[in-house]
Amino acid sequence: MFDSFKGMVGNATLELSAQFLLRIYRDIPGTKLALFSKVAYITSSNFIKFRDYFKAEYKAGFVCKANTFDNVKGEFPIGFFIWDLAVKKDFPSITTDVYLTHKEEIFKQEGTKTFFPASKGKLSIDWLRKVFNEENERIAYLRLHRNDIQNKKAVFITSKPSESDFIKHEAVSVTKNNLIEMAIYCAIRQVTEATWLNDKDNFQYPDSKWETDLEFQSDCLTTVLFDNGIRSAHGVNHWIPFAEKDVNARTNFESHFMTSFISGKTVQNGYSGLVFDSDKKNKPLKFSNEAKAVFKAGKKLWSYYHQQPTANANASLYDIREFFQGRNDASNGCVGKMNIKSGDTQYNSLISELRSALKILAIKIQPKVYEHGFLGSKI
Repeated sequence: MFDSFKGMVGNATLELSAQFLLRIYRDIPGTKLALFSKVAYITSSNFIKFRDYFKAEYKAGFVCKANTFDNVKGEFPIGFFIWDLAVKKDFPSITTDVYLTHKEEIFKQEGTKTFFPASKGKLSIDWLRKVFNEENERIAYLRLHRNDIQNKKAVFITSKPSESDFIKHEAVSVTKNNLIEMAIYCAIRQVTEATWLNDKDNFQYPDSKWETDLEFQSDCLTTVLFDNGIRSAHGVNHWIPFAEKDVNARTNFESHFMTSFISGKTVQNGYSGLVFDSDKKNKPLKFSNEAKAVFKAGKKLWSYYHQQPTANANASLYDIREFFQGRNDASNGCVGKMNIKSGDTQYNSLISELRSALKILAIKIQPKVYEHGFLGSKI
């Protein structure tokens, strides 16, 4: 029945709510339509073709938590949307009321929420593609995945993507010429908290204001420097954020790329340096107090690690965590999972201090994600 639709709207026909919308749209034209449904057909990149076909005027609506409904356990938005099918028009965004359950009241309005449909050429991945670079020396890979907040944990810096990542074209090279953009793309995913209301929101093509916001660039670079999946066992570690003298390393590092990139020049409890833009002109980085606090906490951790007799001079943060935390036993020849904590109380204190500093930095970056247009308006 839906084969004819599939040619027009692709895999959107797999959604029951989309099937309902398509039948009503085709067979009862010009009507007013109101329905409860998930928001995928409004926001998802899988529904771009569907939205090219389904042209209607959004009139009003609200969203609430899915588990408000009987026999629904998930925490995601379900909306009641009213459409006028007689008016054929695109909907670049829709704004809904938001209702939550409360003890005193069955429902209480909690502001509004604007949903922005994913559009070809207007997503953050479209912005990032402009700086894909396979010509310069690779210092890492950025692991890509879907463009919504829900899949944020699947985007990270790594030294060794999986074979599946290469097959799916979900691994791209990080080089000196695109490091800042790659760091921004990764950091904005890391610092944005997924909630029941925003997890289907898509990261968008930003405006140009980020290009002159050197503090934002530096904050994002700091975030990925101290939160990545780099491992020295997978090749030369280009992500050491300190010089040997800073952490009392016993031997020289194999790479000084990162300290050269940020110039390694200490200034008043922090760091400053130079970033090379596409025109090869030097631009000074501007590290915020929150970023400096991350470097300060990281330096304590690296210094403590290098006091250990068997310390690996080229260790990454992942290596340091593995050294102190160890792994649990695993059967069938598999490697065990890294333990959550270490028996070394000083290490536990130092890694906790670093994570706390990163959380504070994340809070500072979050408003800029919206200000620079990577995400639409908040609730």
